[in-house]
Amino acid sequence: MRDMDHSPPPTVAQARQHALGDLPRRSARRTPGKAAVVDPTHGVRMTYAELDACVDRTAAALQAAGLAKGDRLALLARNSWAYVVLDFACARAGVVLVPLNFMLGADEVAFILDHSEARALVADAEHLDVAEAATARQESAPPTVLAALGGARGDWGDAQAWFDHDPGPGGGPAPVPMADDDPVRLMYTSGTESRPKGAVMTSRALMWQYVSCAIEADYSADDVELHTLPLYHCAQLDVFLGPDVWLGATSVLLPAPEPEAVLAAIAEHRVTKFFAPPTVWISLLRCPAFDTTDLSSLRKGYYGASPMPVAILTEMAARLPDVALYNLYGQTEMSPLATFLGPDEQLSHAGSAGRPALNVETRIVDDEGADVARGEVGEIVHRSPHATLGYYRDNARTAEAFAGGWFHSGDLGYLDDGGRLYVVDRKKDMIKTGGENVASREVEEAIYALDGVAEVAVFGVAHPHWVEAVTAVVVPKAGAEVTAEAVTAHARAVLAGFKAPKYVVLADALPKNPSGKILKRQLRDAHADLAERA
Repeated sequence: MRDMDHSPPPTVAQARQHALGDLPRRSARRTPGKAAVVDPTHGVRMTYAELDACVDRTAAALQAAGLAKGDRLALLARNSWAYVVLDFACARAGVVLVPLNFMLGADEVAFILDHSEARALVADAEHLDVAEAATARQESAPPTVLAALGGARGDWGDAQAWFDHDPGPGGGPAPVPMADDDPVRLMYTSGTESRPKGAVMTSRALMWQYVSCAIEADYSADDVELHTLPLYHCAQLDVFLGPDVWLGATSVLLPAPEPEAVLAAIAEHRVTKFFAPPTVWISLLRCPAFDTTDLSSLRKGYYGASPMPVAILTEMAARLPDVALYNLYGQTEMSPLATFLGPDEQLSHAGSAGRPALNVETRIVDDEGADVARGEVGEIVHRSPHATLGYYRDNARTAEAFAGGWFHSGDLGYLDDGGRLYVVDRKKDMIKTGGENVASREVEEAIYALDGVAEVAVFGVAHPHWVEAVTAVVVPKAGAEVTAEAVTAHARAVLAGFKAPKYVVLADALPKNPSGKILKRQLRDAHADLAERA
């Protein structure tokens, strides 16, 4: 059989293109008058026809500013309609978006700007000072295009001019052919233990992940979703916003997950779908307005970042009985969905991250890459079209992460007899005390069962005898009388002695990033000298 020429002519490639930047246009052709984006903070409501037109104008403006396919644009901002437009406009123009964590300091932002070789930087008014300081501290040349959301200032142009841009004859940007594996996004991992890595994401990875999300987590074009976690984070951006635009659902945006504002927005906009990490769900349950707010429209709830404590799952089932709950687990490098646990198994298999999503294969392996037995702890690895192309400018880490042809997550876990995944801990969060390994998650779950505990974080601190000492920082519920002695006694009653905390600290709150993830590194640093103080 003769070899076939698999290279289609440009017109065929154009007709078959299915890239991130195409999604608003396709939804606009299906439902042009439907609400696409609602931004109450800025008083903006856009239909799909209006969103697509704005994406077109902005993509043309990016090209007019000199940005070409493959150039990087960094974005430092809170959630807004402008963030959504820039996400898809960059993709349509072939420009690679680099979402920046707005909790970072100027030095950290400067590192990402240097490492990503960003040619453009956009910042909102709240973060413009940090952005300016970052460009001043860059080791390489700063971005050549600077734009501010909220008005020009100094060297910074007004990004509104991009949204209002007149593309002239033709009415849109110059077409940019986008292959499935052309980079569209550079997602920097949190860097909690070291310098962040830039995961290169493509339309192929994102679109297959959108398919997995929609099928496994019951997404629909009829959804009205509230987005309150930061869009710089892969979960809010690509597990929820991206699929919503693909399907033609309505997205309501808030700049932060403030409990009162979240509850009010659910009632006002008749929100049907909401995602938050367990810490945010807990804050909603503890909010005085929870029981007086009309939440009857809410039908689907999602959580991730960490397992939901069993006590909270039980409480949610009682107080939100009509809400189907899903646990979604993954990593930035997986776009990020890897596994899911559906509504029917939330209580019967509490703590599980569920089964591999539709387009994902998941294994548990030992240090040599061999499968371990069911129930045995090992590293979680995946194989999927969701996966990143690799780490930008870091071939060594890419090779390490994909050793043996599987993506190595760095998480430890096991599979039960039904094939459900249980995440035990990050490799770096496993506490090694007295020659034994202790999973912080197991200790946290035990302490959560004590009456009066609102939140808890468990980690290890250096100890002269035990090497590391199990340490718990506990936040009591309002009005509850919780003592360190009571926490210790409870833990010792339900856990092996070596797993029980050697130190218990009571606190008013736990440090969290804008995604609601508890910042254990801060806790470890703050309590590093506990052994000396004891």
